[in-house]
Amino acid sequence: MSAVCFFRRYRTISKEAFINEEIRGKELRVIDTDGTQLGIMSRQEALDLSEQKKLDLVCIAPKANPPVCKILDYGKYKYEMSKREKEARKKQKTMQVKEIRLSTFIEDHDIMVKAKTASKFLQDGDKLKVSLRFRGRERDYVSRGMEVMDKFAEAVADVGTVDRKPKFEGRSLTMTLSPKKDK
Repeated sequence: MSAVCFFRRYRTISKEAFINEEIRGKELRVIDTDGTQLGIMSRQEALDLSEQKKLDLVCIAPKANPPVCKILDYGKYKYEMSKREKEARKKQKTMQVKEIRLSTFIEDHDIMVKAKTASKFLQDGDKLKVSLRFRGRERDYVSRGMEVMDKFAEAVADVGTVDRKPKFEGRSLTMTLSPKKDK
């Protein structure tokens, strides 16, 4: 028969909860491991009860009057919480802003190639910034630049919507696209 050693935590393991002797309230509302309320009792009675069950007394609502404490295995509780947070982070989708650059005198086939790349970005759920830079005397052909932007927006219209119409920022014309929401 092996001896079972019970280790009581005295130091703060977590900043969000007080454990065992760290609990300062004189009277506590105690909840058992299965969720039933044991009622209001003194701090020492609650600590003795948790020690009998070889579990920890964790203050889950310190601002309540009286503070609410629960008898549970704190190590297991922290492990389950970290697993839950990890699962939530896994399901969370981070959106990136990708950029595609066009030129004023780009051919139709090249627009279609860039639109194909852009549609992949939009299908992955990323936002897209399309920029067209005017160099030198190209500044005189703003209408041509607008035509190129309109052709590009038309080419990716099935997977993306225009958030911000083409607008001048310095020497370049920029437009923002976002993925289409399926309804």
